[in-house]
Amino acid sequence: MVGRLILVLGDQVSEDLSALRGADRDDDVVVMAEVADEAGYVPHHPKKIAFLFAAMRKFAARLRDDGWRVAYTTLDDPANSGSIPGELLRRADEFGTSHVVATEPGEWRLIHALQDCPLDIEIRPDDRFLASHAEFDRWAEGRKELRMEWFYRDMRRKTGLLMENGEPAGGKWNYDHENRKPAPDAVDFGGPMQFTPDETVDEVLELVGRRFGNNFGDLHPFWFATDQGQARRALTHFIKHALPKFGDYQDAMLADDRFLYHAVISMYLNAGLLHWREICDAAEAAWRAGDAPLNAVEGFIRQIIGWREYMRGIYFREGPDYTSRNELGHGRSLPGFYWGDATNMRCVSKAVEQTQAEAYAHHIQRLMVTGNFALLAGIDPHEVHEWYLSVYADAYEWVEAPNVIGMSQFADGGIVGSKPYVSSGNYIAKMSDYCDGCHYNVKTKLGEGACPFNLLYWAFMDRHRERFASNPRMAQMYATWDRMKPERREQILSEAETFLNRMAQGALV
Repeated sequence: MVGRLILVLGDQVSEDLSALRGADRDDDVVVMAEVADEAGYVPHHPKKIAFLFAAMRKFAARLRDDGWRVAYTTLDDPANSGSIPGELLRRADEFGTSHVVATEPGEWRLIHALQDCPLDIEIRPDDRFLASHAEFDRWAEGRKELRMEWFYRDMRRKTGLLMENGEPAGGKWNYDHENRKPAPDAVDFGGPMQFTPDETVDEVLELVGRRFGNNFGDLHPFWFATDQGQARRALTHFIKHALPKFGDYQDAMLADDRFLYHAVISMYLNAGLLHWREICDAAEAAWRAGDAPLNAVEGFIRQIIGWREYMRGIYFREGPDYTSRNELGHGRSLPGFYWGDATNMRCVSKAVEQTQAEAYAHHIQRLMVTGNFALLAGIDPHEVHEWYLSVYADAYEWVEAPNVIGMSQFADGGIVGSKPYVSSGNYIAKMSDYCDGCHYNVKTKLGEGACPFNLLYWAFMDRHRERFASNPRMAQMYATWDRMKPERREQILSEAETFLNRMAQGALV
């Protein structure tokens, strides 16, 4: 007989977990499990599965070394029930208890599974975040627009990060206008710190290769950090070598440089190997020491205590149906080139190729290349959502869904963004070298070789005119559209439709 079962999920590998707090090492048992339900509810990238399984195994070993009793189920255990509730029921029977303590999962799907489990389960808040659900709801209550900027300022005040005498450091809250430089000619950063797999990781890689080898994504080479010490080394590496130029080039894209000056630590943060406070404190310390400029540090911290916390607040405030929203009525199927099929669009091809290889792409690649194309082409937002959830190592529904359903696809009708994030090929040409050597010509607006982003941009604007014509941020573009000759507008719409029909038929586009 034991007192309670303490559930620790794969993205909760943190010693300061609410479920562990106050638990008794002698009487309670920690339950951790690699289960098919969690590994397969979408076709996760093999690197993501391997990262989580390896981090879980190492965390379980760390807990045991610290005196905890841990009941750990590997994926290939013959007794594995295949689900988290199933493992809790099995362990409850094994240890003779019906009491479970859990930290709130980050997806409604798993919250509901725990609520439906016929055990006495106490679900505690996940207080590894800066803002609780209640705090975010209090902030949002009564506001006509839930602008992230105002939430972010409150989080700056709450934390004291980059604050001086109650005012923002440097006199401004936001230095985003300094963080939009196009791709540099050369990058003097060798990328994120990479780690050679140890025995534990090698065992996981063999298992994942055997079970998930057909999933989209390259398992090898595998270089992610899989324990807290490695993750902290990766953070230190970024702060010292890349943060100084992160701000300037955070929106830039290069076909042959997958990381530029990005940290690539979001998967460690979201899984629990790093805490938001230690990351932000390290970045702020670099600025105060004169080792990184304010625009870079502010932009980096804003992503963590601004966007990340805001997205979580939106997800839980909007409820379980959020991922099914489709305010624009888009219904086209996700084309095969998102899963690695050939496409003549070099920007999309390069973004997907990188995603397949690394389980990573930075925010502009996700928003303004793959996300922008899906929105312009009218792809079903739920399919887009499930693709992002599948292919990125840092993707959990609480953070991925608002970024995709809200920010990227405008499927929530404007809760996250005041306008759709759509652009023609000009933005991609400005911020990247993707257009160099592309089958299409970004400067060609019509006819042979016209960039599909140019055609689809105007087709999108025309298709949704009733909704967006009165939006002051889009009025100028509608004025430009209206100044075109009628025959030119007709040709654009005809060529856009032809492109979409060819794409739907599986033709090379």
